[in-house]
Amino acid sequence: MRISRFASLLLLATACVPLGTPITSTSPAATGTQKAPEYYADKTLRYQDYTYSPDVRSVQCYVATGQPNEVFQPPVVPLGRSQAITLEFDVLGEQSQRYTAKLIHCDANWQPSVLTDMQFLSEINEFLVTDYRVGINTKVPYFHYRLRAPGVKLSGNYLLVVQSPGSVPLVSRRLLVYENQVQVALKPGIVIGGAERYTLQQLDFGIGYSSVNLVNPMSEVKVVLRQNFRWDNAKYNLRPTFVRDAERRLEYQYFGFENAFPGLSEYRFFDTRSVQAAGIGVLRIDPQATPVAATLQPEASRAKQAYNQYQDANGQRVFESREFGNGDTNADYVDVTFQLKAEQPAPGPVYVLGALTDWQLKDEFKLTYDEGKQLYTGHALLKQGYYNYSFAVGAARGAAPNEVYFEGSHQETENQYDLLVYYRPPGTRADLLIGYQTVGVNNRQ
Repeated sequence: MRISRFASLLLLATACVPLGTPITSTSPAATGTQKAPEYYADKTLRYQDYTYSPDVRSVQCYVATGQPNEVFQPPVVPLGRSQAITLEFDVLGEQSQRYTAKLIHCDANWQPSVLTDMQFLSEINEFLVTDYRVGINTKVPYFHYRLRAPGVKLSGNYLLVVQSPGSVPLVSRRLLVYENQVQVALKPGIVIGGAERYTLQQLDFGIGYSSVNLVNPMSEVKVVLRQNFRWDNAKYNLRPTFVRDAERRLEYQYFGFENAFPGLSEYRFFDTRSVQAAGIGVLRIDPQATPVAATLQPEASRAKQAYNQYQDANGQRVFESREFGNGDTNADYVDVTFQLKAEQPAPGPVYVLGALTDWQLKDEFKLTYDEGKQLYTGHALLKQGYYNYSFAVGAARGAAPNEVYFEGSHQETENQYDLLVYYRPPGTRADLLIGYQTVGVNNRQ
């Protein structure tokens, strides 16, 4: 699931097919007639990537590099570059609002730390969001907002929170600021097992600390291993299996797949960058509907299919309008209908999953099963663009979604992985992010 050559994919010509049967939109955000999903009912601040209002759409948090694919860069920067992290989002409606932002320093477990603002910031911890523009000639009115994260003094975990008047949270995003005090060796490994070697991807790693004095590293060093920069299925509480004091090195060698992930499949995709003709993955589009309606091609389970290699964007998406360019303000919103063929219901609720859902099982992306048609369907209001997504079955509370049920799993799939290394020096009150490294598995160069 590689993004390095994604720019070439964006240049594919949109397929032209006849327009299909009109679809009547019933999106709550579009019509304003339905009750907001329960997901948005609780406005309590969560220390995670979260959207607190159904009017907030198309949130992107990335590192501004000036390159074409910068929106795919996760909000992870070395100390001294935190101001490069950019947050963008839309708010549906015809009136702009006054929003402020603040930064919350968190510990390694994403709980607020005891540090005062001035211990990690050099300015007042309240930032007025002044960069906003109105959507131009769109059927769904919205305002597009953008802000840069402030500079910070310490490495570690931060939560960037945008608030509406009354300190009601609107959107929150996790940011990572690191410093390479230790030497992280992260590399693809070989799965030792039976059938697992065909479906899992293992990451082997070690940490060298010759240049820094770590006190009791066996218990004080914490690591987090992520796939495609996701938090929902990350590996936590991985403890070193060996501490080599003479070499000043921590070894992490496991035999129970603690450091392995399902490889899954390359992500499904669709293209709604044009509202005049159906793009790739789109069955039909109705530009006369308000909002524009698009029905995607019926998909099927890939659980028993062979691996299929193609270029994807690791579950991400990019906003763009083919007719007018500049996806920030010229892209309209489309009522997208998802379709998934299934001979029988799954063993749990089925959702669309990806960056378009904040990697969460949201009510508005839940699919409904029609036993007569043997078809799951659901729809969501999405900004024009190119999207990656998967189908996932909801698991028990607190467990990662089950993507393998519909997507299958292959060790040949391209994925990105990163390792976060935390340490709290004795006598201090902050968990520092002292090491960070990324590695690609099955990179397509």
